[in-house]
Amino acid sequence: MIERYVFCTFLALIFSITSISAQNGRVNEYNNIGWYNYFGTFRLSKTWGIHTEYQWRRTEWISAWQQSLLRVGANYQLHPKVQIRVGYGWIETFPYSQTPINAFGKDFTEHRLFQAVTLTDKLSRVDVLHRFMLEQRWLGAYSDASLQREDRYIFLNRLRYMFRLQVPVVKEPEKAFPYAAIYDEIFIGFGKNLGENIFDQNRLGILVGYQFDKRFKVEGGFFNQILLLGREVNGVNILQNNTGIIFNAIFNISLQRPTEE
Repeated sequence: MIERYVFCTFLALIFSITSISAQNGRVNEYNNIGWYNYFGTFRLSKTWGIHTEYQWRRTEWISAWQQSLLRVGANYQLHPKVQIRVGYGWIETFPYSQTPINAFGKDFTEHRLFQAVTLTDKLSRVDVLHRFMLEQRWLGAYSDASLQREDRYIFLNRLRYMFRLQVPVVKEPEKAFPYAAIYDEIFIGFGKNLGENIFDQNRLGILVGYQFDKRFKVEGGFFNQILLLGREVNGVNILQNNTGIIFNAIFNISLQRPTEE
């Protein structure tokens, strides 16, 4: 029952997002992107682990910067199907697209704290994942265009929800097997200093992957990012439609003693 409710809510959110680009008073900009990502989990015990992550985000497929993201955190396995994660992110965003995110066309630093709850389940052969994430963000800002570095930080809150389905493409998967996956994640801002829009962005991925064993898998495929700038430009909102490819290398390494596993 809970799965059905969450899934219906998810579909309603996606429907509302797809109508954004059709609304009046918005300018659409299009970019080709490539995201190349590493995710590493190191299990210290049955309940505790360390999360590490780096995302190399590029425009023009790979030739120019879009964003650099480094994230670290601590995992706690509350239940076999429930994981809690808290951590810190360091992000550098660069000027790209026709209208840069920063009003002065400069790169800027973001420091971020986050808290996440991930729910996993299995429906027949399909792995189902829900992730809820809360972020506290400090975005670097410039008070004057002549400055070479940020001289202040703006605090923002953001809520994220991701829904992912994964299914093996062979009837009876063994230790190593190929799979297909699809996911969507919506980002919503709230609180003080929100700016022009509550909706922040949406990400859609359609992937194929290969799981070599429980410790390592790779996946890649189509990726779309819809991003709405938090400010108006000449009285209109700017909507980025960034489409391209994504590649993930995912490690799950146990540092437990054999007697603890």
